[in-house]
Amino acid sequence: MLDTISEFFDCTGLFDSHAHYFDRRFDDSADEILQNSVFGKGVSGVINVGTNNTNNLICIEQASNYERMYAAVGIHPEEMMYIDAPDAELKVLYELINSKEKREKNKIVALGEIGLDYHYEGFNKEKQSYCFEKQLEMAEELDMPVIIHDRDAHGDCFETVIKYKNVRGVFHSFSGSPEMAKELVKRGWYISFSGVLTFKNARKAVEAAETVPIDRILIETDSPYLAPHPYRGQLNHSGLMVLTAQRLAEIKNRSYEEIVEITRNNAKALFGIK
Repeated sequence: MLDTISEFFDCTGLFDSHAHYFDRRFDDSADEILQNSVFGKGVSGVINVGTNNTNNLICIEQASNYERMYAAVGIHPEEMMYIDAPDAELKVLYELINSKEKREKNKIVALGEIGLDYHYEGFNKEKQSYCFEKQLEMAEELDMPVIIHDRDAHGDCFETVIKYKNVRGVFHSFSGSPEMAKELVKRGWYISFSGVLTFKNARKAVEAAETVPIDRILIETDSPYLAPHPYRGQLNHSGLMVLTAQRLAEIKNRSYEEIVEITRNNAKALFGIK
């Protein structure tokens, strides 16, 4: 149904700064969606973001098939529930990114998705924090931008990233306060907004978007999650990002065309894409 709907959307110029096209929710439909409803409708770029050492490789493989798709690789905080030997996993990740030549060959433009997640019961704060900081150290050593996952861990995420003064990146699908967004922007960070911005109960996200300077805003899908209103709860993909861009244009009192251009240029600047 969403593919049929998205046929009516002109996605020219939109840049999706955060998606997961390896996710099992796409089943075998990812390539069809990417060809017909994403790049076929004018999406100018997609960052395909890994969450563990297995799907990092799938991200890279998918990115190799599309000129305008790029990869980010990292270990997501939720993965800590399933990892017994964090140092071994971190070593595998480091071997994937430890030279510029490897990163360029595999179209790797960021280290992520990394961060903290205290949402579900059973999380291990110590393991999450250890893995988060080790990956920030990698980013600092290799001069790579990072993609931050922050769920119900705003204070700890903020206090962690500000310790790494030479690391910059984006807080994706931002759910923190406007005050936190201001402080991050002061320190050179970008803030990204997903389809949540269109939800009727998204007061905090809207207030944060009002606060963030236009030259520090990105937009994303977090597909296959967080489909924008009125398709909330359905399979999301980059072809539906039109609705998020339209909502951001309303919030920032800008034209839709301006928002598309500005967020695209911001994403390319952050990820070093020409």
